[in-house]
Amino acid sequence: MHGKIPKLAAGFALAALFLALPARAQQQDSQQSGSGDALAEAARKAKEEKQNAPKPKKVYTDDDISTKKSDISVVGTAPTPADATAAPDATTPPAKGALTPEQKWRKQFGEQRAKIAQAEKELDLLQREENKAGLQYYSDPTKAMKEQLTREDLNQKAAKIEAKKKQIADLKQQMDDMEDQLRKEGGDAGWARE
Repeated sequence: MHGKIPKLAAGFALAALFLALPARAQQQDSQQSGSGDALAEAARKAKEEKQNAPKPKKVYTDDDISTKKSDISVVGTAPTPADATAAPDATTPPAKGALTPEQKWRKQFGEQRAKIAQAEKELDLLQREENKAGLQYYSDPTKAMKEQLTREDLNQKAAKIEAKKKQIADLKQQMDDMEDQLRKEGGDAGWARE
């Protein structure tokens, strides 16, 4: 019997332990739910205080104020109908769409400068092509020998370059003629500049 009593006591202790664990877990849950209720209660209280708090005053900005354009002149008086029907004088700008002499001349000089710049770009391209053709390697020996003797390809490119140089010189002469014409008409020499 000696051996049965310790086993029996151990069995009771084990059973008591299993019965006590769920009770202990339930007690911890109730403590946590109690603290959870306090947290929920604090949140409700904060929400009520926020609802009962006075609302902040509205701050008006320029975006809130609509700007109304009116016929009232703050600086001076409105023109009288007699002033509005008066004939335009020399200081009045030309009608919409019409160019002033300065605008007309600046436009002409701008177009001429654009033509010169385009011709100079084309000349640069032709010169690069000529340089490349001078170093050209032909895989066909017959073509290589023909080009060596006649230099036809290089001569054509040189002729195109000379023609382009002449065109640029003509465009620059036209620009000089335009400047002379501007001076004769009494325009400002600054109109010919960018």
